[in-house]
Amino acid sequence: MFKNLLASVGIGAATVDTQLFYDSVACGDLLEGEVYINGGDTAQDIDDIYLKIATKYKRESDDNTYYEECVMVNYRLSERFTIQAKEKVVVPFSLQLPDELPVSLGKTSVYVRTGLDIKTAINPRDTDTLKVLPHPMMQRVIEALENLGFKFYQAECEYNNRSGRKYPFVQVLEFRPVGKYSTHLDELEVIFNLSVGKLEVLLEIDKRARGLGGWMSEALDIDERRVRFQLTQSDLNGTDVEAMIDDIIQSHLG
Repeated sequence: MFKNLLASVGIGAATVDTQLFYDSVACGDLLEGEVYINGGDTAQDIDDIYLKIATKYKRESDDNTYYEECVMVNYRLSERFTIQAKEKVVVPFSLQLPDELPVSLGKTSVYVRTGLDIKTAINPRDTDTLKVLPHPMMQRVIEALENLGFKFYQAECEYNNRSGRKYPFVQVLEFRPVGKYSTHLDELEVIFNLSVGKLEVLLEIDKRARGLGGWMSEALDIDERRVRFQLTQSDLNGTDVEAMIDDIIQSHLG
């Protein structure tokens, strides 16, 4: 009885630990691993094992900036069962990651949170950082920008409920020109929208202010120009992405 009381406040209770099979994944990949549950000093009824994949995005309101969590995957691993004292249970899992999963760049953090739902007890949890690599089509765009003389500066998820996406944010990647465009542009912002077989890219071109007219344009935020283009899987080999982006930028410098 005393052990049951201690377990209800987390002392000598069951523990949970998630082991991922891979150090890194890409958007849209399968995430595979195993959840290890170790029984405590007494038997406990586990109503649910859940696995959540989440990130945080920045939101601004009334001149305040704060961060909200977005749970992108909420996966149930098991039905109700009882784990005996000192028993060890391993639950394998395999789940599809969203195409919209943000990439682990800059301030962006994606994490896997695993938990046990135990009534009348403190629920055990385990949190693991998930390293998300760019999809090959995204990586091709990033490499093209680097070859054009742009250096990655930062990335952050920002609240946006007008993008028509499943989740209430977009990830913005910011690049600074260090090559031929350093005298023409302040920065280049990139937003990826990955779906099956294609990648939509939104470029926001921020021109460097020149003269009184330029400073007024900057103050009014009309010096930023937005353009969209698409890539498909077949474009990875047959398309000169650098030349395409270079043409886009050149056409918006006038």
